Amino acid sequence: MAVYLGLFDGHNAAASLFFNGRIQKAIQEERLTGIKDFYGPPEKAVREVMSLTGLHPSDVDRVCIASKYVSLPRPPKSAKAAFDNRYHRNIRQYALRTLASTRTYRNFRARQRMQQRTALVEEWGFSRDRVEFFDHHQTHAASAYFGLRKDDSPYLVLTLDGGGDRLSGSVWVGASGELKKIAMIPQEDSLGEIYAVTTHLLGFMPLEHEYKLMGMAPYASEEYAKSVAGIFRTYLDLDETNPLRFKRKVPEPLAWIGPRLQRDLKRMRFDSICAGLQLFTENAIVRWVRACIDKTEIRRILAAGGVFMNVKANKAVSELDQVEYFEAFPSSGDESLVFGTCYLAARSNGEEVLPLDHCYLGNDLTEDECRKALSNFNEFEIEEPGNMGLRIAEMLASGEIVARASGPMEFGARALGNRSILADPINQDVVRIINRMIKNRDFWMPFAPVVMRRESSQYFANPKSLPSPYMMNTFSSTDKRNEFMAAVHNADLTARPQLLEQGQNGAYEEILHHFGRMTGRHVLLNTSFNLHGYPVVCRAADAVHVMLNSGLNYLTLGPFLVSKRKKEGIK
Repeated sequence: MAVYLGLFDGHNAAASLFFNGRIQKAIQEERLTGIKDFYGPPEKAVREVMSLTGLHPSDVDRVCIASKYVSLPRPPKSAKAAFDNRYHRNIRQYALRTLASTRTYRNFRARQRMQQRTALVEEWGFSRDRVEFFDHHQTHAASAYFGLRKDDSPYLVLTLDGGGDRLSGSVWVGASGELKKIAMIPQEDSLGEIYAVTTHLLGFMPLEHEYKLMGMAPYASEEYAKSVAGIFRTYLDLDETNPLRFKRKVPEPLAWIGPRLQRDLKRMRFDSICAGLQLFTENAIVRWVRACIDKTEIRRILAAGGVFMNVKANKAVSELDQVEYFEAFPSSGDESLVFGTCYLAARSNGEEVLPLDHCYLGNDLTEDECRKALSNFNEFEIEEPGNMGLRIAEMLASGEIVARASGPMEFGARALGNRSILADPINQDVVRIINRMIKNRDFWMPFAPVVMRRESSQYFANPKSLPSPYMMNTFSSTDKRNEFMAAVHNADLTARPQLLEQGQNGAYEEILHHFGRMTGRHVLLNTSFNLHGYPVVCRAADAVHVMLNSGLNYLTLGPFLVSKRKKEGIK
C-alpha cells in the first residue's frame, strides 16, 4: 500500500493523506490554529492527518506539494495590506514588478522556494528524496476530474482562480483516467483577480469576502448592473483569436487595476458595483464555457479553482442548454489542491483513484474528549439522549436553535452538518436570532438549506437533477419556499442547498428524517458553527468555547446534549 501526503502551504493551507485509492483524511490548517484562511506551512494539519491514520513519516512514500511558485509565509490578514500596496506606485515598485515578471527571475524564485519548502518538510521527519511538486492548475484539474468523475467517458475539465504558477485558468479533457490540457489562461488575464481587487476596493477582505459581493448583487437593479458590467468588460474579454482563454484589454496585469477601478467606478453605488461585477463574471464564464463546448463537443463539465466558489456563476453555467452535467469540486479553492496532488501522484504510479464519496475527512470527537471539554464548567446541564437524532429533531421542530459538533469534521468552506448550527427555516425571524446569537453576518447574506436529495425536487428547480452535496451550486426555489424562507435569498429567491446523498452521513440524515416526519417539511437551515471572523470549530474544546462566548443555548457535543443553565431571576 503506497501512502501519499498532500500539502498546500499557500492561502488556506491544508494537508491530506491518500491510500487504498482514496483520500482518507484531509484538514485545513485554519481549523487547528484558529486563524481563518491560514497562509503558510500546514505543520499542524500534517501532524493531525498522520495522527488520525496512525502513520509515521517513514510510512509515507511520496510527499506531494501543490504549486511551485508559492510565496513566503506572511502574517495573518496580510492580504489586505498586500492589496493596499498595489496602489502606491513608484519607480522602485515598478522595477521590482518588472523583474518579478521575467521568466529567469520566476524560475530562480521557484527553485529557491522549492528548496526551502523541501527543507521544512525534512524537518518534519519526511525523507527529502520523496518530495515532489505539482503544477497549480493541473492539480486543480486533477481534483475535479479524479474526484468527481462518474465513468471513463470524456469530461470537459475547467479551472479558474486568481492565479497560481503563472496561470489563472486552464481547459482540459479528461477521459479513461487521463487528463489532456488544451488551453491555458495567463495570470495577467485573471478573471479572479478582477473580483478580488473589487472586493478590496469596496473595503472587504480580498481572497475571503468575495462571497459578500455575490450576496449583495441581486439587490441592485438590472439597469445599473448592466452599466457597471460594461465597464468591467473594457478590462477583460474572450481572446478573439482563441476563445478558450481570456485576454485583458488594459495594459497592466489585472492584479494591478485598483487605481483604474477607483477612477472608473467613482461615486457609483456599492450595490450597483456588486451587481455589475457579478453580471460581468457570469456572462464571461458562460461565454467561455460555450466556446469550450463548441471546441471539444463535450457537454459534461467538471470544475475547480476559487472562481467556481461563486455559486451563482455555477448556476448560470449549469442552466446552459449546451451543458448536460455540471459539478464543481467541493470547496474548490486552493485548500482542495491537496486532493489533486495525491490523485496525480497515485495515477503516475499506476494506482487506481476512486471518486470522492464524502467530505467528512477530519477528526471525530470521542466521548472522552467531550467529557474533558465540559468538565471544568458548571454553566451546563448535560444529558445523553437515547436517540439523539429524534431529540434534536424535536427541539428544532419546537423552534430551538441547536449547534452540532459530532462525527468526523467536514473539509472545506461549507459546514456539512457535523460542525453546523441547525434551525427550522419556516420562521424567517430565525435569521435575526442566529445573527444576534453568534453569526453577526452582513444583513443581506442568506443562510443555506439542507435537504435529502430524494426530497429536493419539491423545494428546488433542478431539471437536470444535478448533485449538490457540498453546497457548490445554487437553484431557484419552488412555490414551497415559504416552508424554508429563512434559508432563501430574499432578493432573487434562490438558495444554495446541501442536497444530502443517501448514506453520506447517517446521524445527520436521521435528524432530517425525524424532523420531516414531525412537521411534514423535509428541509432545515444549516450554517457553519463558528464565531464571526473565526474558522469553523474543530475540537470539542472549540465548540464549548463558542457556546460560552455566544448566545447559543443548545449544543450536541458527540454523545452529549449540552444546555446552558437558566439564570435565576431571568425568565
